[in-house]
Amino acid sequence: MTSDIGVPLLPSTTRRNNTTEASVSGAVFNISTTMIGAGIMSIPATMKVLGVVPAFILIGIVAVLAEMSMEFLLRYTYTGEVTYSGGLVTYAGLMEESFGKVGSFLVQVSVMVTNWGCLVVYLIILGDVLSGSEHGESVHLGVLHEWFGSHWWTTRPYALLFLVFSVLLPLLLVRRVDSLKFSSAASVLLAVVFVGLSSVMAILAVIQGKAEKPKLFPDLSAHVSFFNLFTAVPVIVTAFTFHFNVHPISSELGKPSKMIKATRIALVLCATIYFTVGLLGYILFGDDLSSDILVNFDRSSDNPLLNDVVRLSYAFHLLLVFPLLNFSLRTNIDELLFPHKPVLANDNLRFLSITCIILGLTYVAAILIPDIWVFFEFVGSTTVVLLAFVFPAAITLRDVRRISTTRDKVIAVAMVVIAVVTSTIAITTNIYKNIST
Repeated sequence: MTSDIGVPLLPSTTRRNNTTEASVSGAVFNISTTMIGAGIMSIPATMKVLGVVPAFILIGIVAVLAEMSMEFLLRYTYTGEVTYSGGLVTYAGLMEESFGKVGSFLVQVSVMVTNWGCLVVYLIILGDVLSGSEHGESVHLGVLHEWFGSHWWTTRPYALLFLVFSVLLPLLLVRRVDSLKFSSAASVLLAVVFVGLSSVMAILAVIQGKAEKPKLFPDLSAHVSFFNLFTAVPVIVTAFTFHFNVHPISSELGKPSKMIKATRIALVLCATIYFTVGLLGYILFGDDLSSDILVNFDRSSDNPLLNDVVRLSYAFHLLLVFPLLNFSLRTNIDELLFPHKPVLANDNLRFLSITCIILGLTYVAAILIPDIWVFFEFVGSTTVVLLAFVFPAAITLRDVRRISTTRDKVIAVAMVVIAVVTSTIAITTNIYKNIST
């Protein structure tokens, strides 16, 4: 296929003719929104584990690897002789071209597990912000309880139910990714607001002499294992994973060169936001940082108004990220269950049914699951790593279209080795910690 033609994941009937291509700026917002999700709130905790300098280096390395793996996917989408005749070009389609039905199935399952886990995490965090949470002896009051007191409608089930029907469902019914560019832009703006307000609070802490001095390097004392440092890797990798949206976004851009440009801009933007949030959070709370930094922004702090605005800006950011992750999840479920049906966007009953079932199950899970950290510790070391690095590298090494260079294959091998080694150590360390406690 030529470099100027893309097939949308959710095309309209006139897409091949005169439909206007999406803008690079819109793609930047969509990619950034996909990446800046729940992972951002745990970046400060990873900086506490790693120290400032190693965390900065790790963020840079993961960003570079994410860009390389995205280019691998685009190269096999738009270059060479297409050997897959299964219809629309998707991530699963590329894997099926290289590894048959097994490859396609692995991608679809990985996307579904990762994205659905993220959606559940988002709703859990929204519930924590609005209605509060309790972990052991630590009680975190939500903004609704702080403002209006304890009522039935301020509890987690009802607060989330209102959000599901009034905000999320209308956004999920949008059928083109580019149609979400304005909500994506607002989402990125809210993330910037989060960073800006955290900066103000950090500056005030420095002026008042309450700032904590961040460690430049990890403290490997007798009580801290070297292998514990690897537990920060899955969080950083999760924060840079957007690969399941490469095809729907790039197909609406038209030219792969536009996607590469948009991705590079988005990666620089997100890396800057991550490092800034991590450093500011560390300065504000020091070693008292929780794995969920929002727990530190409660009424017990010195700036209650700023604390509430920070929490709400982050909560609404997640609210607007939700639809983008739902796009790829919904498409992969449809492709797995209804491979021979018409395009999902053109089948109203199927589109609405899958959308409502996903949203309903996500809501139920967010009410029943009390903690989000299983996702970051284990899913971030498995399905997320597969989607971001292992699968794109495997496609390059398989090279069914005979377009990979020696340099590509060396990078792919290095990518797989790094991903497997770091993930294995992180999983083993987390299992050992959970058994020990």
